[in-house]
Amino acid sequence: MQSFGVVRDARKVFPANELGGRATEPLVALDNASFTFDRGEFVSLLGPSGCGKTTLLRIVAGLISKTSGSIVVDGHEVTGPYGDYGFVFQSPSLMPWRNVLDNVLFPMEVLKRRTPRAVARAHELLDLVGLGGFSRSRPHQLSGGMQQRVALCRALIHSPKLLLMDEPFGALDELTRLDMNDLLLRIRAETQASVLFVTHSISEAVYLADKVLVFSRRPARVAAEITVSLPAPRTQASRFSAEFSAAERKACEALGVLTAPASAAVQERAA
Repeated sequence: MQSFGVVRDARKVFPANELGGRATEPLVALDNASFTFDRGEFVSLLGPSGCGKTTLLRIVAGLISKTSGSIVVDGHEVTGPYGDYGFVFQSPSLMPWRNVLDNVLFPMEVLKRRTPRAVARAHELLDLVGLGGFSRSRPHQLSGGMQQRVALCRALIHSPKLLLMDEPFGALDELTRLDMNDLLLRIRAETQASVLFVTHSISEAVYLADKVLVFSRRPARVAAEITVSLPAPRTQASRFSAEFSAAERKACEALGVLTAPASAAVQERAA
């Protein structure tokens, strides 16, 4: 089966004159990063802060150009903004002068597709995320978690095949973050979109993903690819399973947080 997305030897170098400050040398943000993802697959991108994960996500979206390499999504080489995706940023970035419904529908206005059907779909999404009664509210009247739910609806309103998420729950309190994790899993099951999800949280990466890609420190390379075999549907109880603990340990080892256990033969010789 052909992969839905193929990132091959992606490299990004920022020239010194684009970095500002006193930079005199170019910055290599990505160095030959390669991976694939399937249609409908949820992939977590895990790695140290500043290693290049967000840069990679923006290149996949076509928001910035790569220096070299190849990125193909749904059979098309990404050379500019890729139209069939939704992007959820770290901050909700809602327009304060628009109510919730109009914020959700903004992409449809840009696409000149704000139709009665689009409005109905916006209400469906708001109902799905538990905000059906807040369609006329303004962003300042909502909590941070509620604002991020609106941003998620906005990213999904045009039914994209690919959902790109840049640490969207990082600023939320732990309980809200857990709720948002479960909500995202329900939405993913409902939409069947492919998801690339940037996070610094090892447990979040494992809980959400079919596959976790662990990135090295900058310049980013894929240091490990971990398949997560948690059964569906996942619940918070899944976090206490042997499968969850095993995937977390593999991620910790790939990040250098833990030392990989020695083989039985090595352990015997050491004894």
